Amino acid sequence: MTRNAPATTLPADILPPAADIPSRFLESAKQWWAAGDKQGAISEERLLRRLPFFRSQKPTGPLSDSELSEIGPVVAYSSRVELSNPKHYINTVSMISTSLIQSQSTPSSTTSPALSTPAVMLHGYGAGLGFYFRNFLPMAEWASKHNTSVYALDWLGMGRSSRPPFHVKASKKDIPARVAEAESFFVDSLEDWRQKMHLEKMTLIGHSLGAYFSVVYALKYPQRVERLILLSPAGVPRGPDNTVPASEMDPPSTTSNDDRAELASNTKVEEVEANQRIAKAKESRSRRILTYLWEEGFSPFQVVRTMSVWGPWLVGKYSSRRFSGLTSEETRDMHDYILNITMAKGSGEYCISHILAPGAHARMPLVDRIAALHKDIPVTFAYGDQDWMDPEGGTESVERLRQAGHGQGKMYIVNNAGHHLYLDNPRVVNDLLVRELERKI
Repeated sequence: MTRNAPATTLPADILPPAADIPSRFLESAKQWWAAGDKQGAISEERLLRRLPFFRSQKPTGPLSDSELSEIGPVVAYSSRVELSNPKHYINTVSMISTSLIQSQSTPSSTTSPALSTPAVMLHGYGAGLGFYFRNFLPMAEWASKHNTSVYALDWLGMGRSSRPPFHVKASKKDIPARVAEAESFFVDSLEDWRQKMHLEKMTLIGHSLGAYFSVVYALKYPQRVERLILLSPAGVPRGPDNTVPASEMDPPSTTSNDDRAELASNTKVEEVEANQRIAKAKESRSRRILTYLWEEGFSPFQVVRTMSVWGPWLVGKYSSRRFSGLTSEETRDMHDYILNITMAKGSGEYCISHILAPGAHARMPLVDRIAALHKDIPVTFAYGDQDWMDPEGGTESVERLRQAGHGQGKMYIVNNAGHHLYLDNPRVVNDLLVRELERKI
């Protein structure tokens, strides 16, 4: 239904509100009919317009005094960055210090250069850059303070980036080759994007599978990475055969008065793992069927597309449960955004069975690879206290780094948060992000 069309131009000041989450057939059918690239652009911009300095188009040339007065110290805009393959592009949101724009636009300007390495925010599996909408403002404020930039992008084949066919030529039995092919699809396109953006180095902030790819990128292109901040990273620990962790369907079920990010202790990690065992005990036996479909390369998003007019209703079941901690308006906006990126043509989502085995354990776990990271790259792990990603992998990874002479590994547990910790407890996570970005190397 959705085509890789040119970037959609939206009205300057009129944006229709998101429809209610559908509970009836007709409501679901209307949303299915409206889904597409234009509606996807609208749904994304709704989230981005929460930034008072967001503009639909990139500023051209130096900003006038009146523009600077209106925008303030940071400007944010959305664009599609074309890659070396003219059919491939990366959907990107840029948040740039206006003084940096002025100095880049006017070669003779005496404006001070960037004081910190740009940060790049990378989403998880099947998600998009809009998932970070509660984190953009403090990140932009950090960019202004340090006269630098923050970027959020959609991985190639996901979000609102182009959706080229995804194929792995390696044999099913050749695990290293399968993994390498699937990883290259993403990390090489990130490197292509970096070159097009003329960035010398980047700090990578990745969530879940985006955190996994961030580590893989740093292993392949260490000279391009300043530091890594990994939010509930996927694919870190080794997993026992036929193990299926609890699914990420529900928001955090309990609330603690101790609302902070704390350095991980053995006791805290054991508490998270105990919660996971309780949740997993409630899982249905029908997950055996899902294991079979997983191995056959079936994408969970195919279910939504296969249901056609009932697809929005099914997405709504997820949105209304998982994001119940948001305001009603935010939940509607997230539902419309998730629906449109889910209904788009399948592409990068088909990587999952090549990289992760059933149960979301990596076929080539990062814990066995992370010691090879360059010693000058600080690494920060962060998990929610009600996460379904096993924090033991982070604990072991920090120890592996230490044994390899890499003493800049840290791990935190964020209270009152699940897998989407940056959405569940944005205040604490935002404070943690800024603190880690400013940590001296």
